[in-house]
Amino acid sequence: MALRKSADAKMVGIWIRVSTEDQAQGESPAHHEKRARLYAEAKGWQVATLYDLSGVSGKSVMEHPEAKRMLKDIRSKTISGLIFSKLARLARNTRELLEFSEIFRESGADLISLHESIDTSSPAGRLFYTMIAAMAQWEREEIAERVAASVPIRAKLGKPIGGQPSFGYQWIEGKLVPHPDEAPVRKLIYELFLERRRKKTVAAILNERGYRTRGGAKFTDTTITRLLRDPTAKGVHRANYTRSQGRGRRAIVKAEEDWVLREVPAIVSAGIWAEVNAVLDAQAAGARKSKRGEHLFSGLVRCACGPKMYVKPPSPKYVCRTCNRKIPTDDLEEVFRHELHSFFLSEEDIRAFLEKDDVEITEKEGQVRVLESERRRGVSEMDRLYRAFMEESLPAKSFGELHGTLKTRQAEIDDEVVRLRAEIDVRRINHLSSEEVVAGARDLYGRWTALSFTEKRAIVESIVEEIVIGDTIEISLAYMPTSSGEGNGPPSTPSGNGGQKATHQHGFIAAASITRAG
Repeated sequence: MALRKSADAKMVGIWIRVSTEDQAQGESPAHHEKRARLYAEAKGWQVATLYDLSGVSGKSVMEHPEAKRMLKDIRSKTISGLIFSKLARLARNTRELLEFSEIFRESGADLISLHESIDTSSPAGRLFYTMIAAMAQWEREEIAERVAASVPIRAKLGKPIGGQPSFGYQWIEGKLVPHPDEAPVRKLIYELFLERRRKKTVAAILNERGYRTRGGAKFTDTTITRLLRDPTAKGVHRANYTRSQGRGRRAIVKAEEDWVLREVPAIVSAGIWAEVNAVLDAQAAGARKSKRGEHLFSGLVRCACGPKMYVKPPSPKYVCRTCNRKIPTDDLEEVFRHELHSFFLSEEDIRAFLEKDDVEITEKEGQVRVLESERRRGVSEMDRLYRAFMEESLPAKSFGELHGTLKTRQAEIDDEVVRLRAEIDVRRINHLSSEEVVAGARDLYGRWTALSFTEKRAIVESIVEEIVIGDTIEISLAYMPTSSGEGNGPPSTPSGNGGQKATHQHGFIAAASITRAG
């Protein structure tokens, strides 16, 4: 197996969690570590550290010191990937697994599960993050539904409903009142904005004067916008007016009939608040006119004559600036949906793809079985020698020589089994998506029309390598089986990619042919 080294190699960590019960059944932490190291070596990655949780229960690991150290390393970019034997070794608690996955995704780090053949550094593996994000969203929505009914009642009773009070205010005996230190700064923000009309300028002035947010951070234009927009400053506190979408995502504003409004002491007059927000509205309207819209395949569409194609407002078409070739955005999405439909709704194709073993993987798995059988025979022989020695039918010298030879062979077998398993891991992950990833992705695509733009874009970025527009439309997908039943051959190197290129006649939606992606 060819190995690749690089001066700027990816830094990864190895996560070892083998319970006491697992160790009693013969699962060695040392073997798990060696298998992970060989995988990293085959990928040309450098192992920076080991997180050893041997004997730790998987019920809850998030608060374990080693887990905290690992998350700190992920957030600080000390490592950009974590290798472990299987998802259940990372966490058996579903909620913790979702939380781990979201932290990794937000930090731009990769999860590599050898047993499930998931490597999120690959296009197929990135689908895992897409599904995890969807699963986490569903769980958040389920939790939100359980608590939503109590929020309006608490708000109408004037009770705090969670979260920090707006900057400039504080809760005292269940009532929202101006904070003696923050309220003057909140008022100053409105005054500075009316004078300068620039949010970044207001933030810069506050920072230069030594003012800081409640958390001790410097003010930003985003913080200034939020504070200027908040009507609490004019004496109208809103509750139950947004619904969280989770960490890092903008909250959704609820329908106005769901809001709970109550009077609180004002920091600025209603007139000043209205004047400030009128300016903000005018600025936002101007920004919307100049902002280029987001499109599903932005950055992935290329003209057959060479350059990339972009949507040029107001026409909803991808346009080549060199030859002026065009294709409507809706037409291209429909072609893409047709290609997904041709694969993901075909149970036969999916089954054939998932059940097709790579010849080399099958051979190596056979070698592993032979070695494991030899190892069991060696253990039996060592037991026989020991009994003969104890019964004094075998001289001590002969016992030592024979036993030593067998023990050396057992160690060689163990090393070879670990090496073979690491090679199987590399080839399987590079060659195939795991069944969980493909089946889960199919479920997401089955709901394509109900997905948000953000979710669709995440899927497109995960599996589309390139779309070429010419007399035909060629969509190159990464790590997808061909609908013609043509298998992806084994990669020429450990990092080789399988894939397909779907060709559609320009002007109508019908697959003309499907060939291997080069």
